Amino acid sequence: MCGIVGYIGDKFVDSVLMVGLTRLEYRGYDSSGIATISEDNELNICKKKGKLKILDTYLKQLPLGGNIGIGHTRWATHGEPNEINAHPHIDCQKEIAVVHNGIIENYLELKEKLIKEGHIFISETDTEIIPHLIEKYISELSFEEAVRKTVLQLKGSYAICVISTKEPDKIIVVRNGNPLIIGIGKNENFIASDIPAIIQNTKNIIYLNDNEIGIITKDKVRITDFKGNTVVKNIEYIDTEISHFDKGKYKFFMLKEINEQPDVIERIISERIKDTKLVFNELNLEKKYLSRVKKIIIQACGTSWHAGLVAKFYLEKFAHINTEVDVSSEFRYRNPIVEGDTLMLAISQSGETADTIAGIREAKSKFIKVISIVNVEKSTIAKESDGIIPIFAGPEIGVASTKAYTAELVSLFLFSLYLGILNYSTDEKEGKKLIDEIKKIPALLYNTLTNNKISEIADLYYKSKDFIFLGRGINYPNALEGALKLKEISYIHATGYPAGEFKHGPIALIHSEMPVVCIIPKSELYLKMLNNIEEVVARKGRVIAIATENDKNISKISANVIYIPECNEIFSPILSVIPLQLLAYYIAVKLGCDVDKPRNLAKSVTVE
Repeated sequence: MCGIVGYIGDKFVDSVLMVGLTRLEYRGYDSSGIATISEDNELNICKKKGKLKILDTYLKQLPLGGNIGIGHTRWATHGEPNEINAHPHIDCQKEIAVVHNGIIENYLELKEKLIKEGHIFISETDTEIIPHLIEKYISELSFEEAVRKTVLQLKGSYAICVISTKEPDKIIVVRNGNPLIIGIGKNENFIASDIPAIIQNTKNIIYLNDNEIGIITKDKVRITDFKGNTVVKNIEYIDTEISHFDKGKYKFFMLKEINEQPDVIERIISERIKDTKLVFNELNLEKKYLSRVKKIIIQACGTSWHAGLVAKFYLEKFAHINTEVDVSSEFRYRNPIVEGDTLMLAISQSGETADTIAGIREAKSKFIKVISIVNVEKSTIAKESDGIIPIFAGPEIGVASTKAYTAELVSLFLFSLYLGILNYSTDEKEGKKLIDEIKKIPALLYNTLTNNKISEIADLYYKSKDFIFLGRGINYPNALEGALKLKEISYIHATGYPAGEFKHGPIALIHSEMPVVCIIPKSELYLKMLNNIEEVVARKGRVIAIATENDKNISKISANVIYIPECNEIFSPILSVIPLQLLAYYIAVKLGCDVDKPRNLAKSVTVE
């Protein structure tokens, strides 16, 4: 959630840190700060509440200076968002500065001991115990050994970055549960919690694993485990263009990413379909095992959970496999009934979602095989799974997920079809027909994206205080997703329902000022969905319908209709979600919201 950057080299450190932090804004934050060591060996700190531009403006007037430093954007967990609780945190002597992502679970116990020993704390955070613990040991030990002895006392998950005036030529970093990478330069090195922060400076990366410590100078990187044993690491080249992290011609990353969806789906199709055959080379599980799977448990969070709900339809229809879908944070606390023929699918765009990681570990403890659907192939979730299905969406910067959702849907459909053909639930002739149909989806997406009527509809409804979203069957999850998108970026209360449940309570909410977004493509449940719309209209509700082109019925009862191209019902969620994404986007823009960085939210939720 929070963002970490670090730099050591010959450049002016303020600028390097600020550029890195700016590229991590999408992770979500409420305060920021940097710490540097000046040429005269003074530790300098600057922290500000609010947007990064506040910190940047201050530093331009009063720069800290130096060639070594660390920076942080904080998303509050322990303690309210303010300058005192912002990172970096320091020791009593103002010789050690620390930035930290994660949660130290035993911080209160450690804090009480340190206070009794005379240490003075000024913040409400769990992080502040770290510089004080290092301070406790550094008088008798080296900087490295003091850090090592400190982290051995910590319980929880964390990524830590430390500098000290005791040894001003190095940065020490620690990973245990939260992502951290080291960027390798020429006479300079970089630290970050994610690739965008350093991609403009280097594409040579070392990924830290859990329980590893990095000791970084400007011309050397050394990695050890928590016992001090040397760990040999490979330097990996990241083949990602910096343009992926720029908005280009678009005002917001979200709009750029919405418009990238046809290309993303085209990419998935080209990777997965070879001469009419489905290819999943990254599964790392034998076909014999996959053909015997009798039960699938899907666990995910947020938008990825909604993709999992659609995948249940796919898996049960094409592979005839009983499928359960769990919210990750709930799965880990129940006792699922599993057998040897159970497979878990874990879905996460970032691959670092804390609850999903915990769900994978719970599954592994029960000897369940895990395949993860991820966008980041070097992520923790990818590493801890038996196999992966990369979704090839490319970097997604907007906090509200868009292209990753449709990429997950297409990847999960193709995997479901793959399993179905493997276990003979779907014959190859039917599979080939569906493969031919999905190849047409990118072109249909392009057509959907050119619908300018959506912004006009947004103009009519952006002042509404509440929305209801309704869908049936395979489009019910999109009702949840549409409501989530609107809530995330416009701060308007919205709720999604399966339309069959409408009369079981939600219909009481309908009045003349209530917008009801109804997803009604041509499908087996079309007439039932039409009846639901009639019920809304009869109670003076204001219907916004997402319907199939040439639907003559819907325009007679709904004043606002957004049409999507005609397609197989199976693919309708991929198309129908586009108007939902755009409706949320245009409403948020109309309200003046920060679309890419909505308040209180983070792109990757790395703490429970």
